[in-house]
Amino acid sequence: MTSNTPPLKTVQRAFKIIEILWKQTSVTPAELAARFDVPQSTIYDYVQTLQSMEYITRVDGEYQLSYKLLAIGARVKYRSRLFRVARNELQQLVAETGEVADINVEDNGRAVILHYERGEQALDLGMYPGMRTPIHTHASGKAILAHLSEARIDEIIDTHGLEQMTNATITSVSKLKNELEQIRSDGFAVDWDQQVTGMGVIAAPIIADDDILGAVGIVAPSDRIQNNPYQKQLRQKIREASSTISINYKYSHT
Repeated sequence: MTSNTPPLKTVQRAFKIIEILWKQTSVTPAELAARFDVPQSTIYDYVQTLQSMEYITRVDGEYQLSYKLLAIGARVKYRSRLFRVARNELQQLVAETGEVADINVEDNGRAVILHYERGEQALDLGMYPGMRTPIHTHASGKAILAHLSEARIDEIIDTHGLEQMTNATITSVSKLKNELEQIRSDGFAVDWDQQVTGMGVIAAPIIADDDILGAVGIVAPSDRIQNNPYQKQLRQKIREASSTISINYKYSHT
């Protein structure tokens, strides 16, 4: 299918049903029919097909996602070479800091959590592998964004805009690009309250053979990130972790 070919409506609707069930715990056929403004008989054909393929299940007359999607998502993560070489470094960061350590990658212009580890004093933010966030709203995303081509940066901004998540979110293109330039110079990114009020992130890009693979980040309460001596410690740890992951990725072929 070329970029000018319209999506197949049947396939598109099937995946929209899955997305609805991802956002809600469960729905009835009547609710789905109302959402799509189609007869319940039409919706029934879709849910029966998805159920027969084990992507959804029916409980007490309502439909919900099955665990098959969990298996697919886990398979994607465990196939990732970046995940395999980064996991030990995340565990080490957590052991040393007690915070959250994570790996973000870029996918279709969004930041996606590939994997994360939680420490004893970590924030509980409802994070999960596969979680997608606006790439400009936190340090990990901006550490990636800073090392994409100018054309790709513009494409992402044109496609997704600069959504405002909090009062501190950067929504100016010129301000964002100035910060990306600073990140390239410093070798790390740091911010607080830009995606979630009270949350700070410090991150470094993971680069191998001049390709940006993702970013390793530490997530902590904003007041701890703003503490200069502590931030300095985290900057050192995050840059060391980034360097180790990059080297291990380069020489790992598993």
